[in-house]
Amino acid sequence: MINIERYLNSVEKPSRYVGGEFGSVIKDKENINIRVAFCFPDTYEIGMSHLGLRCIYNVLNSIPDVWCERSFMPWVDMEAVHKENKIPLYALESKDALSDFDMLGFTLQYEMSYTNVLAMLDLSDIPFLSSERSDNHPIICAGGPCAVNPEPLAEIIDFFMVGEGEEVWPEIIDLYREFKKRENYVKDEFLLALTKIKGVYVPKFYEVDYNEDGTIKERRALKGAPEIVEKRIIEDFDALPHPENIIVPYTEIVHDRVTAEIFRGCIRGCRFCQAGFIYRPVREKSPENIVELAVKSLKATGYDEVSLCSLSTSDYTRLTELTDNLMKYTNERKINFCLPSLRVDNFDLGLAKKVQEVRKTSLTFAPEAGTQRMRDVINKNVTEEDVLKTSELIFKNGWNSVKFYFMIGLPYETDEDVLGIKDLAFKVQDTYFSIDKPQRPKGTRITVSTSSFVPKPFTPFEWAAQDKMETLRHKQDLLKSEMKSRLINYNWHDADLSVLEGVFARGDRRLGKVLIDAYKKGCRLDGWQEHFKYDKWMEAFSDNGVDYSFYNHRERSYEEILPWDFIDVGVTKKFLIEENEKAKKAATTPNCRQKCSGCGITRLAKCKECLNELKN
Repeated sequence: MINIERYLNSVEKPSRYVGGEFGSVIKDKENINIRVAFCFPDTYEIGMSHLGLRCIYNVLNSIPDVWCERSFMPWVDMEAVHKENKIPLYALESKDALSDFDMLGFTLQYEMSYTNVLAMLDLSDIPFLSSERSDNHPIICAGGPCAVNPEPLAEIIDFFMVGEGEEVWPEIIDLYREFKKRENYVKDEFLLALTKIKGVYVPKFYEVDYNEDGTIKERRALKGAPEIVEKRIIEDFDALPHPENIIVPYTEIVHDRVTAEIFRGCIRGCRFCQAGFIYRPVREKSPENIVELAVKSLKATGYDEVSLCSLSTSDYTRLTELTDNLMKYTNERKINFCLPSLRVDNFDLGLAKKVQEVRKTSLTFAPEAGTQRMRDVINKNVTEEDVLKTSELIFKNGWNSVKFYFMIGLPYETDEDVLGIKDLAFKVQDTYFSIDKPQRPKGTRITVSTSSFVPKPFTPFEWAAQDKMETLRHKQDLLKSEMKSRLINYNWHDADLSVLEGVFARGDRRLGKVLIDAYKKGCRLDGWQEHFKYDKWMEAFSDNGVDYSFYNHRERSYEEILPWDFIDVGVTKKFLIEENEKAKKAATTPNCRQKCSGCGITRLAKCKECLNELKN
């Protein structure tokens, strides 16, 4: 057990590192057989807001002989404390070094957290490469949305979990328990046995050959490992265990509240959205189950805010029933109720007013593109009329703050499409001024934010070339020069970070050496702009003879073998190609409830949204 308290006077936010929070799980080590550390490769405030951490922590700690603890990426001041005093990175519950654990499980939520994975291994004195770790080192595993293209980390991570972890983790634990009790435990034998579990990918049992032009020539599975790795899907979502006694941090975190997941998946099919494809099919929790879980969590924690969680909350089929029942509890107790992920085309004013009775906040919508042509290209299925009609409702009913999210750098985009963002923002402003002055809310702010599009695996745009940095900056400059109004506030994200994200989103295992070299040059906490070292990254690419533009600035052919082609998330390549061809023509596809588009997900799972496909 590491005594960390005496070092905390010298760091910002020491509460990140002390543990002992209300709701954290403490077990007797004498009765524990398997120890797992859930490693979140970002700061405590971000990791503790993550619903996936809460779910897996609950699942693993419900197994009697397993103790799951937490560890986070320390901030730069605390990282220096670790290095200067030779203190290994530890888990918050026991304060034991991560090197003492059986398994370290990293969640990969964002490609720009990969150097943080290396930093956490380095602080634990664990070799970066799987091939350099012995049987006595912890097994290093990973899951999360980035695991659908695990190849950039293939030489670092021992095994990946593809899909939903709540069901696969207990199977992995059962297998490990069996191997651990053997007199002569051999890690590679355990890893080979893992390949038989659906949803598990073990990189060392695969080989990749490349063509002279750098594209993949062939991929071979070794020792009986499966050629295709299918993602894990939990079909009975109501039966899914959900944490009730969640951990209450000592310090403020990003989402400091109870979060109630209402469904997974999405019916919409926006062509840029990876989550909308990799989390298919849609599976809903019943309102009764959601209300019960939310109320239990509120009582157990004392939180004064609850939020519904999904990719598109307004598409929940029994939303009115759910909110009415939950607000019977929250409104009486002055508990704030949040409804994120609302769509501008089915905005329910009555519902919005009801849920903001306790505390009125700004409303946020994501039209994503400024012109109708581009919204059709990306299959957003939102019209300008939807945006303006909803804006009028908002302003007439007293909201004085509204936020709109857009993207630039989308495939098949022109400068005219980019300036359409400005045009739409000014039309929203005109809508505000068209309301009689006595009815207008005072102090109104219209916030417009743009991010740079990053093509992702398992979307119709996985073959697209990403805009170069100078092109993205040109588009940002267009908007900066035109978006001038006292009512409109324009924000944008730096393009260099998005370009590098694009490299690792669609990268292959040859990027591992670049990643390690960049870390050694000082790169970590890359997702934080003040710590992002673009020049060091460019040095790492150059020193390792890797042309980063190969991974993001070229359009791929449909015939090219992609690094993630061996992963099956359920949505077929044929469907994605059809969607990309429709995007070129700015042709839309109806959502799953209007008409089945035959994406292929029913090969892996069934859901009510897919009944049409089953019939077809």
